[in-house]
Amino acid sequence: MSKSNYTVLIYDKPDGSYPVKEFLGSLDIHLKGKMLLAIHLAEHYGPLVREPYSKPLAKGIFEFRGRYGTNSARILYFFYSGRQIILTNGFIKKSQNTPRREIEIAIDAKAEYEARKGN
Repeated sequence: MSKSNYTVLIYDKPDGSYPVKEFLGSLDIHLKGKMLLAIHLAEHYGPLVREPYSKPLAKGIFEFRGRYGTNSARILYFFYSGRQIILTNGFIKKSQNTPRREIEIAIDAKAEYEARKGN
C-alpha cells in the first residue's frame, strides 16, 4: 500500500475532549464507513477530493460528506501547515444547508488551533 500524502488529526479542544472522535463513535456502522472512506481519500488526495466526498464551505473550512439511507453526516475540517488535515466537529445534517453554527464552531476551532500551534 502506498504512503499517505496527508496526515489526518482529530482536533482536541482546550478541555481535552475530541468532538470528532465522539461523533464517529455515535454513528452506525454504515454511516461511519462512509465518513471513514471520505477521510481515507483525503489522506491520499488532499484538496483534490471533492463532491460527493468533500466540499469547501467558507474561510478555509471544508466538509466530509457521508450518506446512508435518509441520514447524512458531515465532519468539518481544515488544512494546516501544508499536509495536515484537522477534523474539527461532526453532526447529522437535518436541513438542506450546513448549519451556520457548525461552520462557526469549525472556524473557531481553526483559529484556536492555529494560535496554539503558533501559526
